[in-house]
Amino acid sequence: MKKIIVGISGATGSIFGIRMLKHLREAGAQSHLVLSPWASANIPYETGYTVKEVEAMADVVYSYKDQAARISSGSFRIDGMIVAPCSMKTLASIRIGMADNLLTRAADVMLKERRKLLLMTRETPLSSIHLENMLELSRMGVTILPPMPAFYNHPATIEEMVDHIVFRALDQFDIVTTAAKRWDGMKQTESALHQN
Repeated sequence: MKKIIVGISGATGSIFGIRMLKHLREAGAQSHLVLSPWASANIPYETGYTVKEVEAMADVVYSYKDQAARISSGSFRIDGMIVAPCSMKTLASIRIGMADNLLTRAADVMLKERRKLLLMTRETPLSSIHLENMLELSRMGVTILPPMPAFYNHPATIEEMVDHIVFRALDQFDIVTTAAKRWDGMKQTESALHQN
């Protein structure tokens, strides 16, 4: 069974972390959740969920302040971590190894143990500072996956758009869901091109 830490920071887009928890459970993976204080504020503001409902989606929930939690140690076996969404503050803290709360400490552990870390960075437009932080973390082996929508799968709802991005993130951990719509070429367009 895969074990994944899900960190939800205070950036807009808490729905990405929420849908991540849902799909991890459906895929039979074990989720370990850390919510930042601003994530807890954003969840009821941006979504129809309460914090308690989101916490109930996870297998294990940790306090943001609990630096003694098992996920703060490299000796705890875990397959990786996803921060969805990842604020620019959290991004900067991870880059410099601040580890001043459990979310950033768990990310720091992923780096030092050479485990998979994926950051769903959320900001627009991006400043040079944001870009430099992402580039440096990418050089350290971190996957930077901004939640960019795709339209080739013709999403009919916001939920479908969010889920497509979540499925792309889960692919990075070899967690495959049958609900994912995958690119299968442009058959109609190819046919039309050959006729001209």
